Amino acid sequence: MLITEARNRVYSKANAELVTLYFNIGKIVSEKVSIGNWGDGTVNDLAEYITEKQPLLKGFNRRGLYRMKQFYEVYSNEEIVSPLVTQFQVESNNQKVTPVVAQLEDNIFTFCKRILSKINWTHHLLILSKTKSIEERLFYLNHCLNEKLSKRELERQLNSATFERTMLGNKFSTAITSKIPTGIFKDPYIFEFLALPELHSENDLQQALIKNLQNFILEMGKGFTYVGSEYRLQVGNKDYYTDLLFYHRDLQCMVLFELKIEEFQPEFLGKLNFYLEALDRDVKKPHENPSIGVLLCKGKDEEVVEYALSRNISPALIADYETKLIDKKLLAEKLNQLSEIFYRNEQ
Repeated sequence: MLITEARNRVYSKANAELVTLYFNIGKIVSEKVSIGNWGDGTVNDLAEYITEKQPLLKGFNRRGLYRMKQFYEVYSNEEIVSPLVTQFQVESNNQKVTPVVAQLEDNIFTFCKRILSKINWTHHLLILSKTKSIEERLFYLNHCLNEKLSKRELERQLNSATFERTMLGNKFSTAITSKIPTGIFKDPYIFEFLALPELHSENDLQQALIKNLQNFILEMGKGFTYVGSEYRLQVGNKDYYTDLLFYHRDLQCMVLFELKIEEFQPEFLGKLNFYLEALDRDVKKPHENPSIGVLLCKGKDEEVVEYALSRNISPALIADYETKLIDKKLLAEKLNQLSEIFYRNEQ
């Protein structure tokens, strides 16, 4: 254990130094190219010179240098560092602020040191190559930091459009009810790892999720702890069995996933609310928060969902599930459409 921890600290320190080095080299290349001192040929010459002098160094070829240039330019963008600038305090003696240029430079360095250097270079390359907007990049940076994603986990999140699905879940839950925390749940959920046929039963879906529990939890997001399937709830003289019950450490509450292989119907909410009430009355501990229910359906009509949830008391979310990866462009279009709908409703 001690050896492993020491090795991890050494690796983390080495990665931080490497990322900072790449960031600084990217800064030099970017500035030289932008003022016209360097052209493409000069960058090629620099790559060949480094390779000749330091043949053991990896990543300093022409492509690598342009990646470092892109790395610096993306994360020195004022839209990213400006929030840090606003946190600068006015000097108490003469009530003067540090010049804006100096503030930006200081905050760019702070951003690199506190955020970027804590993420593996391979992760940075994946994020840079598979994302477009600042919001999307910051989303995955935050995920890497908070959830300690491996390269494989990050690749899956990028390929399955976790950003778009989380934003869809956020927008819908915020518009319908304030009882659902944002940033935790997705819509839709992607279960391509189940290898289910197009036609399958609810039992098939449940058993496949249980057999692939690790992948299911990775898809849900870290923080979920599996409690059990067919969890028994006794109400009156009858026993009732839930589909999949989890506990979320950060939310400090139980999260119940109920599975439906058909399009959402309003009557599904009645059963879900009944289970949530039973959980809160008979299972929830005094220090825990009210339970949350997630109905996983094979499709839904957004307007029907809005009507069904408008007077719903319990914290509940209706989400689609898909057994194949969805094109990110389709999810982005859906996110834009949903944003427009909610924007019009707010006018």
